[in-house]
Amino acid sequence: MLQKSTRGQNPGDARKWYLVDAKDQVLGRLAVLIANKLRAKDSPNFDPSVDQGAFVIVINAAQVKLTGKKEVQKDYQRYSGYRDGLKHFTAAEMRASHPDRMIKEAVWGMLPKNNIARKMMTRVKVFAGPEHTHAAQKPETITL
Repeated sequence: MLQKSTRGQNPGDARKWYLVDAKDQVLGRLAVLIANKLRAKDSPNFDPSVDQGAFVIVINAAQVKLTGKKEVQKDYQRYSGYRDGLKHFTAAEMRASHPDRMIKEAVWGMLPKNNIARKMMTRVKVFAGPEHTHAAQKPETITL
C-alpha cells in the first residue's frame, strides 16, 4: 500500500530567492505567480500547514499593467480606525503614490488569511523601479 507523506522543511534548508520583472505584466497573473512561489505550491513537498516558500523580489512595480478600465474604476480603501477615516483611491492614484502596495494587496488577496500568510508577506520585496537591494542573494529570474 502506498502511503502519502510530506517531507517537512529542516531549519537548515535555505529558501530560494526569485526575481520577477513586473514591467508590462498583468497585475492579477503576476500576483498568482508570486503567491504560488510564496506558498511553495510548485514544490512536490507542498503542505499548506508548513511555511516552506521562497523570497520574491519584484522590480518595476510602477509599470505593472491593468486590463480594461481598471486604471480609473478599481477602488482601493484604507481605514484609519477613526470616525470618517475611510479613504478611497483609484488605481491611478495608488500607482502614483504607492506602486508597491498595488502588488502587495493583490498578492495578499490570494493567500489564506492566517499567521503563516502574514509571515509569507514579509518575504515579498517590491521595488517601484528597476534597482533592488538584494543582489547579494543571487535571485533566480522568473518570466511570466
